Amino acid sequence: MMTSMSIFLLCFACQMLVYFIPTVALSLSSDTDKVALLALKEKLTDGLLDSLPSWNESLHFCEWQGVTCGRRHMRVSALHLENQTLGGTLGPSLGNLTFLRILQLRNVFLHGKIPSQVGHLKRLQILDLNNNNLDGEVPMELANCTSIKTIILFKNRLIGRIPTWFESMMQLTELNLGANNLVGTIPSSLGNVSSLQKLYLADQNHLNGGIPYSLDLSFNNLYGEVPKGGVFSNVTAISLTGNKNLCGGIPQLKLPVCFRAHSKKHKRSLKKKLIVISVIGGILISFIALTFVHFLTRKPKRLPYSTSLQNGNMRVTYGELHEATNGFSSSNLIGTGSFGSVYKGSLSYFERLVAVKVLNLEARGAAKSFMAECNALGKMKHRNLVKILTCCSSIDYNGEDFKAIVFEFMPNGSLEMMLHNIEGSENHNLNFKQRIDIALDVAHAVDYLHNDTEQPVVHCDIKPSNVLIDDDIVAHLGDFGLARLIHGVTGHSNNDQVISSTIKG
Repeated sequence: MMTSMSIFLLCFACQMLVYFIPTVALSLSSDTDKVALLALKEKLTDGLLDSLPSWNESLHFCEWQGVTCGRRHMRVSALHLENQTLGGTLGPSLGNLTFLRILQLRNVFLHGKIPSQVGHLKRLQILDLNNNNLDGEVPMELANCTSIKTIILFKNRLIGRIPTWFESMMQLTELNLGANNLVGTIPSSLGNVSSLQKLYLADQNHLNGGIPYSLDLSFNNLYGEVPKGGVFSNVTAISLTGNKNLCGGIPQLKLPVCFRAHSKKHKRSLKKKLIVISVIGGILISFIALTFVHFLTRKPKRLPYSTSLQNGNMRVTYGELHEATNGFSSSNLIGTGSFGSVYKGSLSYFERLVAVKVLNLEARGAAKSFMAECNALGKMKHRNLVKILTCCSSIDYNGEDFKAIVFEFMPNGSLEMMLHNIEGSENHNLNFKQRIDIALDVAHAVDYLHNDTEQPVVHCDIKPSNVLIDDDIVAHLGDFGLARLIHGVTGHSNNDQVISSTIKG
Protein backbone atom coordinates (compact mmCIF):
# COMPACT_ATOMS: atom_id res chain seq x y z
CA MET A 1 0.00 0.00 0.00
CA MET A 2 1.36 3.43 -1.06
CA THR A 3 2.37 5.85 1.67
CA SER A 4 1.37 9.52 1.63
CA MET A 5 4.98 10.43 0.72
CA SER A 6 4.88 8.08 -2.29
CA ILE A 7 1.62 9.63 -3.48
CA PHE A 8 3.11 13.14 -3.09
CA LEU A 9 6.21 12.20 -5.10
CA LEU A 10 4.08 10.63 -7.84
CA CYS A 11 1.91 13.76 -8.14
CA PHE A 12 5.01 15.97 -8.19
CA ALA A 13 6.55 13.88 -10.98
CA CYS A 14 3.35 14.14 -13.04
CA GLN A 15 3.33 17.91 -12.64
CA MET A 16 6.92 18.14 -13.80
CA LEU A 17 6.09 16.06 -16.88
CA VAL A 18 3.18 18.36 -17.75
CA TYR A 19 5.48 21.38 -17.42
CA PHE A 20 8.52 20.05 -19.24
CA ILE A 21 6.99 18.07 -22.14
CA PRO A 22 5.77 21.18 -24.08
CA THR A 23 9.12 22.90 -23.44
CA VAL A 24 11.05 19.90 -24.74
CA ALA A 25 8.73 19.60 -27.75
CA LEU A 26 9.18 23.29 -28.60
CA SER A 27 12.95 22.98 -28.24
CA LEU A 28 13.04 19.94 -30.52
CA SER A 29 10.89 21.64 -33.18
CA SER A 30 13.10 24.75 -33.06
CA ASP A 31 16.19 22.56 -33.43
CA THR A 32 14.55 21.04 -36.51
CA ASP A 33 14.39 24.48 -38.12
CA LYS A 34 17.98 25.27 -37.16
CA VAL A 35 19.30 22.01 -38.62
CA ALA A 36 17.19 22.54 -41.75
CA LEU A 37 18.55 26.09 -42.22
CA LEU A 38 22.17 25.00 -41.83
CA ALA A 39 21.65 22.20 -44.37
CA LEU A 40 19.89 24.67 -46.67
CA LYS A 41 22.81 27.12 -46.35
CA GLU A 42 25.23 24.39 -47.43
CA LYS A 43 23.22 23.90 -50.63
CA LEU A 44 22.35 27.57 -51.25
CA THR A 45 25.96 28.76 -51.00
CA ASP A 46 27.51 25.65 -52.58
CA GLY A 47 29.73 25.40 -49.49
CA LEU A 48 31.27 28.88 -49.79
CA LEU A 49 32.20 30.14 -46.31
CA ASP A 50 31.92 33.83 -47.22
CA SER A 51 28.20 33.59 -48.00
CA LEU A 52 25.56 34.15 -45.30
CA PRO A 53 28.16 34.77 -42.53
CA SER A 54 25.50 35.43 -39.88
CA TRP A 55 24.18 31.87 -40.24
CA ASN A 56 26.36 30.41 -37.48
CA GLU A 57 26.15 28.93 -34.00
CA SER A 58 26.91 32.22 -32.21
CA LEU A 59 23.47 33.68 -32.99
CA HIS A 60 19.98 32.28 -32.57
CA PHE A 61 18.75 31.27 -36.02
CA CYS A 62 15.83 33.72 -35.77
CA GLU A 63 18.44 36.52 -35.86
CA TRP A 64 20.13 35.24 -39.02
CA GLN A 65 20.08 37.40 -42.14
CA GLY A 66 16.83 37.06 -44.07
CA VAL A 67 15.15 34.79 -41.47
CA THR A 68 11.85 35.76 -39.83
CA CYS A 69 10.33 33.69 -37.01
CA GLY A 70 6.88 33.60 -35.46
CA ARG A 71 6.62 35.14 -32.00
CA ARG A 72 4.90 32.25 -30.26
CA HIS A 73 6.70 29.08 -31.35
CA MET A 74 9.89 30.73 -32.72
CA ARG A 75 9.54 28.71 -35.93
CA VAL A 76 10.78 30.05 -39.27
CA SER A 77 7.89 31.79 -41.05
CA ALA A 78 9.72 33.68 -43.84
CA LEU A 79 12.98 33.63 -45.81
CA HIS A 80 14.01 36.82 -47.67
CA LEU A 81 17.36 36.52 -49.46
CA GLU A 82 16.92 38.69 -52.56
CA ASN A 83 19.65 40.07 -54.85
CA GLN A 84 22.64 38.13 -53.52
CA THR A 85 25.28 35.98 -55.18
CA LEU A 86 24.57 32.64 -53.54
CA GLY A 87 25.08 30.46 -56.62
CA GLY A 88 23.90 27.16 -55.12
CA THR A 89 20.81 24.96 -55.21
CA LEU A 90 17.63 24.46 -53.23
CA GLY A 91 18.27 21.49 -50.96
CA PRO A 92 15.65 18.97 -49.78
CA SER A 93 15.97 20.26 -46.19
CA LEU A 94 13.75 23.16 -47.30
CA GLY A 95 10.79 20.83 -46.77
CA ASN A 96 11.52 20.63 -43.02
CA LEU A 97 10.63 24.33 -42.52
CA THR A 98 6.99 23.37 -42.10
CA PHE A 99 5.91 26.75 -40.66
CA LEU A 100 7.28 28.67 -43.67
CA ARG A 101 4.78 31.11 -45.22
CA ILE A 102 7.03 33.24 -47.46
CA LEU A 103 9.97 31.98 -49.54
CA GLN A 104 11.59 34.83 -51.49
CA LEU A 105 14.88 33.95 -53.21
CA ARG A 106 14.79 36.20 -56.28
CA ASN A 107 17.97 36.99 -58.22
CA VAL A 108 20.38 34.88 -56.12
CA PHE A 109 21.86 32.81 -59.01
CA LEU A 110 20.28 29.49 -58.01
CA HIS A 111 20.57 26.50 -60.35
CA GLY A 112 19.32 22.93 -60.36
CA LYS A 113 15.78 21.71 -59.82
CA ILE A 114 13.06 22.86 -57.44
CA PRO A 115 13.03 20.03 -54.86
CA SER A 116 9.92 17.91 -54.50
CA GLN A 117 10.08 18.52 -50.73
CA VAL A 118 8.57 21.97 -51.35
CA GLY A 119 5.26 20.10 -51.22
CA HIS A 120 5.74 19.68 -47.44
CA LEU A 121 5.29 23.44 -46.93
CA LYS A 122 1.53 23.31 -46.30
CA ARG A 123 1.48 26.88 -44.86
CA LEU A 124 3.35 28.45 -47.82
CA GLN A 125 1.60 31.54 -49.24
CA ILE A 126 4.29 33.25 -51.37
CA LEU A 127 6.85 31.41 -53.55
CA ASP A 128 9.14 33.87 -55.36
CA LEU A 129 12.13 32.35 -57.22
CA ASN A 130 12.27 35.06 -59.89
CA ASN A 131 15.38 35.56 -62.06
CA ASN A 132 17.49 32.47 -61.32
CA ASN A 133 18.76 29.53 -63.40
CA LEU A 134 16.46 26.81 -62.07
CA ASP A 135 15.75 23.98 -64.52
CA GLY A 136 13.61 20.87 -64.72
CA GLU A 137 9.82 20.80 -64.46
CA VAL A 138 7.58 22.54 -61.96
CA PRO A 139 7.33 19.82 -59.26
CA MET A 140 3.88 18.27 -59.01
CA GLU A 141 4.30 18.15 -55.22
CA LEU A 142 3.72 21.91 -55.23
CA ALA A 143 0.03 21.05 -55.61
CA ASN A 144 0.05 20.11 -51.91
CA CYS A 145 0.59 23.78 -50.98
CA THR A 146 -3.12 24.60 -51.03
CA SER A 147 -2.68 27.87 -49.08
CA ILE A 148 -0.42 29.43 -51.70
CA LYS A 149 -1.46 32.81 -53.14
CA THR A 150 1.55 33.89 -55.24
CA ILE A 151 3.86 31.82 -57.47
CA ILE A 152 6.59 33.74 -59.33
CA LEU A 153 9.01 31.55 -61.33
CA PHE A 154 9.77 34.19 -63.98
CA LYS A 155 13.07 34.11 -65.90
CA ASN A 156 14.39 30.62 -65.14
CA ARG A 157 15.06 27.59 -67.37
CA LEU A 158 12.04 25.49 -66.47
CA ILE A 159 10.89 22.94 -69.04
CA GLY A 160 7.87 20.74 -69.62
CA ARG A 161 4.20 21.63 -69.78
CA ILE A 162 2.15 24.04 -67.72
CA PRO A 163 0.75 21.79 -64.96
CA THR A 164 -2.99 21.12 -64.93
CA TRP A 165 -3.03 20.79 -61.15
CA PHE A 166 -2.91 24.57 -60.68
CA GLU A 167 -6.72 24.33 -60.67
CA SER A 168 -6.54 22.82 -57.16
CA MET A 169 -5.00 26.05 -55.79
CA MET A 170 -8.23 27.91 -55.09
CA GLN A 171 -6.45 30.77 -53.24
CA LEU A 172 -3.94 31.48 -56.05
CA THR A 173 -4.06 35.15 -57.12
CA GLU A 174 -0.81 35.51 -59.13
CA LEU A 175 0.93 33.00 -61.42
CA ASN A 176 4.05 34.08 -63.35
CA LEU A 177 5.78 31.41 -65.46
CA GLY A 178 7.14 33.82 -68.08
CA ALA A 179 10.62 33.69 -69.65
CA ASN A 180 11.12 29.92 -69.29
CA ASN A 181 11.22 27.04 -71.80
CA LEU A 182 7.72 25.67 -71.28
CA VAL A 183 5.99 23.83 -74.13
CA GLY A 184 2.58 22.44 -74.97
CA THR A 185 -0.85 23.99 -74.65
CA ILE A 186 -2.37 26.35 -72.13
CA PRO A 187 -4.50 24.04 -69.94
CA SER A 188 -8.18 25.00 -69.89
CA SER A 189 -8.21 24.09 -66.18
CA LEU A 190 -6.59 27.47 -65.44
CA GLY A 191 -10.04 28.94 -66.05
CA ASN A 192 -11.25 27.13 -62.92
CA VAL A 193 -8.94 29.15 -60.64
CA SER A 194 -11.55 31.78 -59.80
CA SER A 195 -9.21 33.72 -57.49
CA LEU A 196 -6.53 34.26 -60.18
CA GLN A 197 -5.92 37.96 -60.87
CA LYS A 198 -2.52 38.00 -62.62
CA LEU A 199 -1.38 35.42 -65.21
CA TYR A 200 1.91 35.87 -67.10
CA LEU A 201 3.15 33.25 -69.60
CA ALA A 202 5.04 35.46 -72.09
CA ASP A 203 8.73 35.75 -73.10
CA GLN A 204 10.57 32.75 -74.56
CA ASN A 205 8.04 30.04 -73.71
CA HIS A 206 7.16 27.70 -76.60
CA LEU A 207 3.46 27.20 -76.04
CA ASN A 208 1.46 25.77 -78.93
CA GLY A 209 -1.76 24.01 -79.82
CA GLY A 210 -5.28 25.32 -79.83
CA ILE A 211 -6.68 27.85 -77.43
CA PRO A 212 -9.01 26.09 -74.93
CA TYR A 213 -12.65 25.77 -76.01
CA SER A 214 -13.76 27.80 -73.01
CA LEU A 215 -11.62 30.42 -71.36
CA ASP A 216 -12.30 32.76 -68.43
CA LEU A 217 -9.72 35.56 -68.30
CA SER A 218 -11.89 38.12 -66.54
CA PHE A 219 -10.50 40.76 -64.15
CA ASN A 220 -6.82 40.50 -65.09
CA ASN A 221 -4.35 42.99 -66.57
CA LEU A 222 -4.33 41.62 -70.12
CA TYR A 223 -3.62 44.02 -72.97
CA GLY A 224 -3.36 44.06 -76.77
CA GLU A 225 -5.52 42.68 -79.58
CA VAL A 226 -7.96 39.82 -78.98
CA PRO A 227 -7.84 37.13 -81.73
CA LYS A 228 -10.96 36.39 -83.78
CA GLY A 229 -10.37 32.67 -84.29
CA GLY A 230 -10.63 29.57 -82.12
CA VAL A 231 -12.44 29.97 -78.83
CA PHE A 232 -12.47 33.75 -79.33
CA SER A 233 -14.96 33.39 -82.20
CA ASN A 234 -17.65 32.25 -79.74
CA VAL A 235 -18.72 35.02 -77.36
CA THR A 236 -20.39 32.50 -75.02
CA ALA A 237 -17.16 30.50 -74.58
CA ILE A 238 -14.98 33.31 -73.21
CA SER A 239 -15.06 35.96 -70.52
CA LEU A 240 -12.79 39.01 -70.80
CA THR A 241 -14.60 41.30 -68.37
CA GLY A 242 -12.41 43.64 -66.34
CA ASN A 243 -9.45 43.83 -68.77
CA LYS A 244 -9.43 47.53 -69.66
CA ASN A 245 -6.50 47.42 -72.10
CA LEU A 246 -7.85 44.85 -74.59
CA CYS A 247 -9.01 45.77 -78.09
CA GLY A 248 -10.25 44.15 -81.30
CA GLY A 249 -11.89 40.73 -81.36
CA ILE A 250 -15.34 39.92 -82.73
CA PRO A 251 -17.96 42.71 -82.60
CA GLN A 252 -20.03 40.88 -79.96
CA LEU A 253 -17.25 41.48 -77.42
CA LYS A 254 -17.83 45.25 -77.78
CA LEU A 255 -14.14 46.07 -77.37
CA PRO A 256 -12.54 49.25 -78.78
CA VAL A 257 -10.91 49.10 -82.21
CA CYS A 258 -7.15 48.49 -82.16
CA PHE A 259 -5.06 51.38 -83.47
CA ARG A 260 -3.06 50.60 -86.63
CA ALA A 261 -1.28 52.69 -89.27
CA HIS A 262 -1.76 50.98 -92.65
CA SER A 263 -0.55 53.49 -95.21
CA LYS A 264 1.40 56.69 -95.85
CA LYS A 265 -1.89 58.47 -96.43
CA HIS A 266 -3.08 57.32 -93.05
CA LYS A 267 0.19 58.49 -91.49
CA ARG A 268 -0.14 61.94 -93.08
CA SER A 269 -3.72 62.16 -91.85
CA LEU A 270 -2.60 61.06 -88.43
CA LYS A 271 0.15 63.71 -88.43
CA LYS A 272 -2.40 66.43 -89.19
CA LYS A 273 -4.66 65.18 -86.43
CA LEU A 274 -1.77 65.17 -83.99
CA ILE A 275 -0.91 68.78 -84.91
CA VAL A 276 -4.52 69.87 -84.36
CA ILE A 277 -4.68 67.96 -81.08
CA SER A 278 -1.36 69.49 -79.97
CA VAL A 279 -2.61 73.03 -80.68
CA ILE A 280 -5.89 72.44 -78.87
CA GLY A 281 -4.01 70.74 -76.04
CA GLY A 282 -1.65 73.70 -75.73
CA ILE A 283 -4.57 76.09 -75.49
CA LEU A 284 -6.24 73.94 -72.84
CA ILE A 285 -3.03 73.63 -70.84
CA SER A 286 -2.55 77.41 -70.94
CA PHE A 287 -6.13 77.93 -69.78
CA ILE A 288 -5.71 75.41 -66.96
CA ALA A 289 -2.40 77.02 -65.92
CA LEU A 290 -3.99 80.48 -65.79
CA THR A 291 -6.92 79.12 -63.81
CA PHE A 292 -4.54 77.41 -61.41
CA VAL A 293 -2.50 80.60 -60.90
CA HIS A 294 -5.71 82.51 -60.25
CA PHE A 295 -6.78 79.88 -57.74
CA LEU A 296 -3.44 80.10 -55.92
CA THR A 297 -3.72 83.89 -55.62
CA ARG A 298 -7.13 83.47 -53.99
CA LYS A 299 -6.09 80.66 -51.65
CA PRO A 300 -2.55 80.91 -50.38
CA LYS A 301 -2.61 77.39 -48.95
CA ARG A 302 -2.06 74.62 -51.48
CA LEU A 303 -4.02 71.40 -51.33
CA PRO A 304 -2.06 68.61 -49.67
CA TYR A 305 -0.51 65.83 -51.73
CA SER A 306 -2.71 63.38 -49.90
CA THR A 307 -5.74 63.94 -47.77
CA SER A 308 -7.26 62.44 -44.69
CA LEU A 309 -10.90 61.62 -45.21
CA GLN A 310 -11.70 61.96 -41.52
CA ASN A 311 -12.26 65.38 -40.03
CA GLY A 312 -9.85 66.11 -37.20
CA ASN A 313 -7.49 63.21 -37.92
CA MET A 314 -3.81 63.60 -38.78
CA ARG A 315 -3.09 63.76 -42.50
CA VAL A 316 -0.60 61.20 -43.74
CA THR A 317 1.06 60.95 -47.16
CA TYR A 318 1.85 57.97 -49.36
CA GLY A 319 5.57 58.59 -48.79
CA GLU A 320 5.16 58.42 -45.02
CA LEU A 321 3.24 55.14 -45.24
CA HIS A 322 5.82 53.80 -47.71
CA GLU A 323 8.62 54.59 -45.25
CA ALA A 324 6.68 53.33 -42.21
CA THR A 325 6.20 49.87 -43.79
CA ASN A 326 9.69 49.56 -45.30
CA GLY A 327 8.30 50.08 -48.78
CA PHE A 328 5.31 47.80 -48.12
CA SER A 329 7.78 44.92 -47.90
CA SER A 330 6.63 41.35 -47.55
CA SER A 331 8.45 41.16 -44.20
CA ASN A 332 5.93 43.70 -42.86
CA LEU A 333 2.94 41.86 -44.37
CA ILE A 334 0.62 40.60 -41.61
CA GLY A 335 -2.51 39.71 -43.55
CA THR A 336 -4.29 39.66 -46.90
CA GLY A 337 -7.94 39.87 -47.86
CA SER A 338 -10.26 40.26 -50.84
CA PHE A 339 -9.93 44.07 -50.83
CA GLY A 340 -6.22 44.43 -50.09
CA SER A 341 -3.23 43.67 -47.87
CA VAL A 342 -2.38 44.72 -44.31
CA TYR A 343 1.14 45.80 -43.27
CA LYS A 344 2.67 46.52 -39.87
CA GLY A 345 4.37 49.89 -39.62
CA SER A 346 5.53 52.68 -37.33
CA LEU A 347 4.36 56.30 -37.73
CA SER A 348 5.97 59.01 -35.61
CA TYR A 349 2.63 60.86 -35.37
CA PHE A 350 1.08 58.14 -33.26
CA GLU A 351 4.20 57.00 -31.35
CA ARG A 352 3.14 53.37 -31.66
CA LEU A 353 2.85 50.53 -34.13
CA VAL A 354 0.01 50.77 -36.63
CA ALA A 355 -1.64 48.45 -39.12
CA VAL A 356 -1.87 49.88 -42.65
CA LYS A 357 -4.49 48.35 -44.93
CA VAL A 358 -3.61 49.06 -48.59
CA LEU A 359 -6.62 48.59 -50.84
CA ASN A 360 -6.39 46.68 -54.11
CA LEU A 361 -8.30 49.18 -56.25
CA GLU A 362 -8.63 46.62 -59.06
CA ALA A 363 -10.96 44.55 -56.87
CA ARG A 364 -14.62 45.26 -57.52
CA GLY A 365 -16.15 47.42 -54.81
CA ALA A 366 -12.81 48.34 -53.18
CA ALA A 367 -13.03 52.09 -53.84
CA LYS A 368 -16.66 52.26 -52.71
CA SER A 369 -15.75 50.22 -49.64
CA PHE A 370 -12.91 52.64 -48.81
CA MET A 371 -15.12 55.74 -48.93
CA ALA A 372 -17.91 54.15 -46.92
CA GLU A 373 -15.59 52.78 -44.25
CA CYS A 374 -13.63 56.00 -43.76
CA ASN A 375 -16.70 58.23 -43.65
CA ALA A 376 -18.89 55.95 -41.53
CA LEU A 377 -16.60 53.91 -39.26
CA GLY A 378 -14.35 56.91 -38.69
CA LYS A 379 -17.20 58.57 -36.78
CA MET A 380 -17.72 55.59 -34.48
CA LYS A 381 -15.90 55.87 -31.16
CA HIS A 382 -16.02 52.91 -28.81
CA ARG A 383 -13.34 51.16 -26.76
CA ASN A 384 -14.37 47.77 -28.16
CA LEU A 385 -14.17 48.69 -31.86
CA VAL A 386 -10.91 48.61 -33.79
CA LYS A 387 -10.01 52.29 -34.08
CA ILE A 388 -9.34 53.91 -37.44
CA LEU A 389 -6.52 56.42 -36.89
CA THR A 390 -6.66 58.01 -40.34
CA CYS A 391 -7.27 57.36 -44.04
CA CYS A 392 -5.02 58.19 -46.98
CA SER A 393 -6.19 58.89 -50.54
CA SER A 394 -3.15 59.75 -52.61
CA ILE A 395 -0.95 58.97 -55.62
CA ASP A 396 1.92 56.46 -55.44
CA TYR A 397 5.38 56.85 -56.97
CA ASN A 398 4.12 55.35 -60.26
CA GLY A 399 1.34 57.92 -60.59
CA GLU A 400 -1.36 55.37 -59.71
CA ASP A 401 -4.24 55.95 -57.30
CA PHE A 402 -3.45 54.83 -53.76
CA LYS A 403 -5.89 54.36 -50.90
CA ALA A 404 -5.10 53.06 -47.43
CA ILE A 405 -6.62 52.94 -43.96
CA VAL A 406 -4.47 53.18 -40.81
CA PHE A 407 -5.68 51.20 -37.79
CA GLU A 408 -4.47 50.58 -34.28
CA PHE A 409 -2.11 47.60 -34.25
CA MET A 410 -3.26 44.69 -32.08
CA PRO A 411 -0.15 42.76 -30.99
CA ASN A 412 -2.04 39.73 -29.72
CA GLY A 413 -3.74 39.07 -33.04
CA SER A 414 -7.22 37.63 -33.16
CA LEU A 415 -9.24 35.67 -30.61
CA GLU A 416 -9.08 32.69 -32.95
CA MET A 417 -5.28 32.76 -32.87
CA MET A 418 -5.26 32.88 -29.06
CA LEU A 419 -7.85 30.14 -28.61
CA HIS A 420 -6.16 27.73 -30.99
CA ASN A 421 -2.51 28.74 -30.45
CA ILE A 422 -2.11 29.75 -34.08
CA GLU A 423 1.33 30.97 -35.15
CA GLY A 424 1.73 34.74 -34.69
CA SER A 425 -0.20 35.20 -31.44
CA GLU A 426 1.32 35.85 -28.03
CA ASN A 427 1.53 33.00 -25.54
CA HIS A 428 -1.69 33.47 -23.56
CA ASN A 429 -3.76 30.74 -21.98
CA LEU A 430 -7.07 32.51 -21.51
CA ASN A 431 -8.71 31.72 -18.20
CA PHE A 432 -12.46 31.59 -17.69
CA LYS A 433 -12.74 35.19 -16.46
CA GLN A 434 -10.80 36.52 -19.44
CA ARG A 435 -13.08 34.63 -21.82
CA ILE A 436 -16.18 36.09 -20.14
CA ASP A 437 -14.65 39.59 -20.32
CA ILE A 438 -13.94 39.15 -24.04
CA ALA A 439 -17.52 38.02 -24.65
CA LEU A 440 -18.80 41.09 -22.77
CA ASP A 441 -16.49 43.35 -24.80
CA VAL A 442 -17.95 41.99 -28.04
CA ALA A 443 -21.48 42.38 -26.68
CA HIS A 444 -20.79 46.04 -25.79
CA ALA A 445 -19.46 46.67 -29.30
CA VAL A 446 -22.54 45.10 -30.91
CA ASP A 447 -24.88 47.04 -28.61
CA TYR A 448 -23.11 50.27 -29.61
CA LEU A 449 -23.40 49.46 -33.32
CA HIS A 450 -27.08 48.60 -33.04
CA ASN A 451 -28.31 51.31 -30.69
CA ASP A 452 -25.87 54.19 -30.20
CA THR A 453 -24.79 55.22 -33.73
CA GLU A 454 -26.46 57.75 -36.04
CA GLN A 455 -27.35 54.90 -38.36
CA PRO A 456 -27.60 51.39 -36.89
CA VAL A 457 -24.91 49.03 -38.17
CA VAL A 458 -25.32 45.25 -38.52
CA HIS A 459 -21.90 43.56 -38.53
CA CYS A 460 -23.00 40.31 -40.27
CA ASP A 461 -19.69 38.48 -39.71
CA ILE A 462 -18.90 38.13 -36.00
CA LYS A 463 -16.46 35.28 -35.42
CA PRO A 464 -13.26 34.73 -33.40
CA SER A 465 -10.99 35.74 -36.32
CA ASN A 466 -12.72 39.16 -36.44
CA VAL A 467 -12.23 39.85 -32.71
CA LEU A 468 -8.79 41.43 -32.11
CA ILE A 469 -7.07 41.47 -28.71
CA ASP A 470 -4.85 44.26 -27.35
CA ASP A 471 -2.05 44.14 -24.75
CA ASP A 472 -4.55 44.30 -21.87
CA ILE A 473 -6.62 41.38 -23.23
CA VAL A 474 -9.41 43.79 -24.19
CA ALA A 475 -11.41 42.70 -27.24
CA HIS A 476 -11.95 44.98 -30.24
CA LEU A 477 -14.45 44.08 -32.95
CA GLY A 478 -13.08 44.55 -36.46
CA ASP A 479 -13.43 43.38 -40.09
CA PHE A 480 -16.63 45.07 -41.26
CA GLY A 481 -16.41 43.34 -44.64
CA LEU A 482 -20.07 42.27 -44.60
CA ALA A 483 -21.49 45.06 -42.43
CA ARG A 484 -24.44 47.18 -43.51
CA LEU A 485 -25.56 50.63 -42.50
CA ILE A 486 -29.31 50.51 -41.91
CA HIS A 487 -31.10 53.67 -43.16
CA GLY A 488 -34.17 54.46 -41.13
CA VAL A 489 -36.07 52.08 -38.93
CA THR A 490 -37.09 49.61 -41.60
CA GLY A 491 -33.67 49.35 -43.22
CA HIS A 492 -34.73 48.64 -46.81
CA SER A 493 -32.10 46.50 -48.47
CA ASN A 494 -31.94 48.59 -51.62
CA ASN A 495 -30.72 51.56 -49.56
CA ASP A 496 -28.09 49.66 -47.61
CA GLN A 497 -24.54 50.78 -48.06
CA VAL A 498 -21.91 48.08 -47.83
CA ILE A 499 -18.66 48.90 -46.06
CA SER A 500 -15.58 46.74 -46.02
CA SER A 501 -12.48 46.22 -43.94
CA THR A 502 -10.06 43.41 -43.33
CA ILE A 503 -7.59 44.08 -40.52
CA LYS A 504 -6.03 41.24 -38.62
CA GLY A 505 -3.03 42.40 -36.68
